Amino acid sequence: MPVSPLPSPRSEPRTPPRIRPASPADADVLSDLNLRTWSPLHAVTPRPEPPLGPFFDATHAPEDYLVAEMDVDGGEDRIAGYIRVGRPTPLATNAHVRQIQGLAVYEWARGRGVARALLRAAALHARNQGARRLTLRVLGYNTAARALYESEGFVVEGVLPEEFCVEGQYVDDVFMGLSLTE
Repeated sequence: MPVSPLPSPRSEPRTPPRIRPASPADADVLSDLNLRTWSPLHAVTPRPEPPLGPFFDATHAPEDYLVAEMDVDGGEDRIAGYIRVGRPTPLATNAHVRQIQGLAVYEWARGRGVARALLRAAALHARNQGARRLTLRVLGYNTAARALYESEGFVVEGVLPEEFCVEGQYVDDVFMGLSLTE
């Protein structure tokens, strides 16, 4: 399985992350990214175990994903992360809403603006699709993610107390939203 190479810990990007639509050719790297970044801090599904199924399928199409690439150490661009933006329901009455349904960044790329760039690109992507709102769900104890979302304009719109039990701990499911019309 192809892997986005890990740069040295001290390497700094020469340019900000470049965001582009995902392509079917990205499947192996994105699958590896999912596997490497799984954590009970953000996941309510079991840890993925090889052999993994295909990354893209009938409900997870390449066009639902944006990927961030970075030029690291003056080499060619490497995938640093992805964000998935989809419709929360198939209902026509909900067609004006998009939802972030996944966000992952390789550890080597964290702290370099990748997640922020992906969030901003997702908002623009959703707006370009005619969406008026962008929503997401985040586990209550994921304070770093919540702070990032809030810094990008997302507000808490609801909390489902103890909605999940993750590794024996009951965790709130926090629903956040961003207006795309302002």
